[in-house]
Amino acid sequence: MKPTAPVISTSTTATASSTTITDILKTPKFVKFTAIALLSVSLVFLASHFSSSSSSPFSSFSFNYSSLPLQMSPQLSPPPLPPLPPPPPPPPRPPAVRRTGIIDETGAMSDEFFIGELDSNSTIAFTEFSDGNEEGREEEVEKKNKSDGEVRVRFEKYKVCKESKVDYIPCLDNEEATKPFNESEKREKYERHCPGKDKLLDCVVPRPEGYQRSIPWPQSRDEVWFSNVPHTRLVEDKGGQNWISIKKDKFIFPGGGTQFIHGADQYLNQISQMVPEISFGHHIHVALDIGCGVASFGAFLLQRNVTTLSIAPKDVHENQIQFALERGVPAMVAVFATHRLLYPSQAFDLIHCSRCRINWTRDDGILLLEANRMLRAGGYFVWAAQPVYKHEEILQEQWKEMEDLTSRICWELVKKEGYIAIWRKPLNNSCYLNRDTEVLPPLCDPKDNSDNVWYVDLRACITQLPVNGYGSNVSTWPARLHYPPDRLQSIEMDASISRKEIFRAESKYWNEIIDSYIHAFRWKDMKLRNVMDMRAGLGGFAAALHDLQIECWVMNVVPVSGFNTLPVIYDRGLIGVMHDWCEPFDTYPRTYDLLHAAGLFSVEKKRYYSSFFLLVP
Repeated sequence: MKPTAPVISTSTTATASSTTITDILKTPKFVKFTAIALLSVSLVFLASHFSSSSSSPFSSFSFNYSSLPLQMSPQLSPPPLPPLPPPPPPPPRPPAVRRTGIIDETGAMSDEFFIGELDSNSTIAFTEFSDGNEEGREEEVEKKNKSDGEVRVRFEKYKVCKESKVDYIPCLDNEEATKPFNESEKREKYERHCPGKDKLLDCVVPRPEGYQRSIPWPQSRDEVWFSNVPHTRLVEDKGGQNWISIKKDKFIFPGGGTQFIHGADQYLNQISQMVPEISFGHHIHVALDIGCGVASFGAFLLQRNVTTLSIAPKDVHENQIQFALERGVPAMVAVFATHRLLYPSQAFDLIHCSRCRINWTRDDGILLLEANRMLRAGGYFVWAAQPVYKHEEILQEQWKEMEDLTSRICWELVKKEGYIAIWRKPLNNSCYLNRDTEVLPPLCDPKDNSDNVWYVDLRACITQLPVNGYGSNVSTWPARLHYPPDRLQSIEMDASISRKEIFRAESKYWNEIIDSYIHAFRWKDMKLRNVMDMRAGLGGFAAALHDLQIECWVMNVVPVSGFNTLPVIYDRGLIGVMHDWCEPFDTYPRTYDLLHAAGLFSVEKKRYYSSFFLLVP
C-alpha cells in the first residue's frame, strides 16, 4: 500500500509567510538599515538645498528625487528655490602689452625681435651735449587738481657753480682742512679731506669756456683741445723735457718725460733689453706709474698690451692727471703720504717711478713698504732717478740707503744700467722667515688684512705673501681675463662652492647685455674711452667691453659697503679702486664718458642718500 503525502492547507501557508515578514521587519538590523537610508536621503536633500548659496563638499554629487516613492517621505518635498543672482560682470581686459626690446607679450625673454634704423637725430642726442653753463632756472609743470582745476607746480634745477669750481675735486680742494698740514713733509695736505655735510656741493660744476667734445682715441694720445684743459704751467715748467707743447688750439704730447726726453718708446725698449723677463703684454699686464706727469709712460704701454694706472697728487703741477684723463689714459689723483693707497695687495705686475719725488727710505721705509704691499709676488720695481747714476755725495748716500732697505725687504737688484735700477720681489716668504729676528722692518701681523685700504694708516712692516701662493700664479694675458683666479676662493663673499660658477655667470650675463647695448644703442658709434663701473662686482662688465672690442678702459669701483672683490679684478688683468659712495670720488670733473651704476642706488640709498656724489665725475 503506497504512503499518502501529507496535505497542507493554503491558509496555514499564508499565515506562516505573514509571520516571517513581520518577524523580519521587527529585527534590529532592518530597523538600523531603514534609519540609515532615511538619514542619507535627508543629508542629500539638505546639501542640494544650500548648494546655490554656498559651496558644499557635496556639490558634485547628484541624486534623482523623482525616483523615490512618494509614500516614503511626502513631507520632505523641497520648497521652490529662490532665483539665482545674476553673474558678476567679467573683469576688464588688461591693456595690451607693448613690446619693447627683447621682452615678448608673456613677459619672457625672446631673441625674436627687430631693431629698426636709428634716427640720425637720436644718434646726435647720444653723442652731443649742451654747453652746461645755463643759469639755474625753474621748470613749470601743469598738474590737475580735482577741487581747484589746474595749478602750476615749480621744480627748481641745480644752479651752476662759480667759475672757480671748474676743476673742483671736493675732498682734495678743501683748503680749510689742509691748512694745518702746509708745513708737513709727509704730504698729508694732498690726501683726502672731505667737506662736512653742511658744505656739500649744491650746484653743477661748469665747463671751461669753449669746451669741446674730447678728441677720440687713439688720436687723443698725441693731442687734446687747449680749451678743455686751459692750463699752461706744465708747458712752462716741462716744455724743455719733451712733456707737452702748444700748437694753435691744441696741446701736443711728444711722448717724453723727465728721465726719457727722447720718448717713452725708446725708454720701454731699454727696460725690456735690461730684463728680458719683463715681457710687456704677457707676464706684465697691469702696471702702476707713480708721479706720472702727463702719463706718456702709460700711454705708450697701451700699444704693448699693458694697462697702466697713472697716479700723481694734485700738487704744484696740479693738472697733470687732468691732462692724462683728457688724453684717454687710465689715471687717478693719489698720493703716497700717511694712508694706504686704495688698491689691494699684489695688484700690480710692475711699479714704475721715474723722478717721482718720493723719499722711499723715510720713516723706516714706510712708503716703499706700501709699494711692496701692492707689488705682485715676483713683480718688478723700476726706479729711474738721480741717485741711480749721479755721483754727488748726497745722492750716493741716498742710493746706499735704498740698496740697504731693498735688501732687508728681500728685493733682488736684477739690473742697474745708466739711470735705471730694477728690483724683483720674492715669490714666497722664505727670505722673510730666514732673516735674523732683529732685522727691520718686521713682518706684519698675520691678522692684518692687507686688502683693507679705506682710510687705513700705512704700516712700517713687510706684508707676508699667502702660503698657498695665491696672487703669484696668475695666468698670462689674455687667458687671465676669463680664468677664475685662485684669490676668488679667499675673498669674503656670500658663496662657497659655487664661486667659479658665479664668476662665469657674471661674465656671461654682462657679455649678453653689452652685446645688446652695442646693437640697440650703437655704443661703438659713441667712441667711449673713459668708463667707470661704479659697482664692479667681479669685473664682468669691464671684461665684456674688452671682449666686444669697445676701445675703452674701465675704472672698476668696489664700494666699501659690499664684498671686497678688488683682488679678483686685478688678478683678471683689470684695474680698480675701493671707494665709499657716501663721499666724492677723487677725480676731475668731466673725467668719464660713461658711468655704469647697475644696482648701485638700491644699495647705497639705504646707507646715505644724496645727489652729491652724482655731480662729481
